[in-house]
Amino acid sequence: MLSVQGNYPQEEGAGASQRKRIMKLAIRMYGDPILREKGTQIEQFDDETRKVAENLIETMRGARGVGLAAQQIGETIPMCVIEYLQEQDVDECGDRLNPDITMPLVLINPEIIDASVEADSQTEGCLSFPDIEGSIKRSAEVTVRFQDVTGEQHELRFRGFLARVAQHEIDHLNGVLFIDHMTPVRRIALSGRLKRMRKETQARLV
Repeated sequence: MLSVQGNYPQEEGAGASQRKRIMKLAIRMYGDPILREKGTQIEQFDDETRKVAENLIETMRGARGVGLAAQQIGETIPMCVIEYLQEQDVDECGDRLNPDITMPLVLINPEIIDASVEADSQTEGCLSFPDIEGSIKRSAEVTVRFQDVTGEQHELRFRGFLARVAQHEIDHLNGVLFIDHMTPVRRIALSGRLKRMRKETQARLV
């Protein structure tokens, strides 16, 4: 998702020691086939599940992103994470849109079960597409059913920026990329850069 500058809490003591064991991983770029793979349902919730979530969060923070999907770190599982600054979660009056949401948010086996008819277009980017942006139309609100790292199921309504980020990341888990939502005119304008990026990525994979 879009990169964002922000200050994240620094852990101390035992927390800092645990943090050192969490890995910041390389983000897969456009042209890597794994970005088009759909995640396989997670049935078992254990230490490995928690480790993947922690690695996703660490990698997202290191890249100054607001969301990251498992495919972007080479895992074909339906898991994504979201975290952004509180200032981005307000309406035009300055009121919180999602006051009950705690960040970072880990979504496992997420499914959008309802989407508002109301939609808007905003500029999006993606950590797998450096320096590529485009106007993307998405629903203003969505209801998402998902599980957390313990396997507990939740059903929450996401609004505003959170709804947009969630739709972007859940798309990733189904092999759908934000360029797929761009207008034909924008895709044509970016075709040269996308082709070059795809070739560079594929050359590194050989």
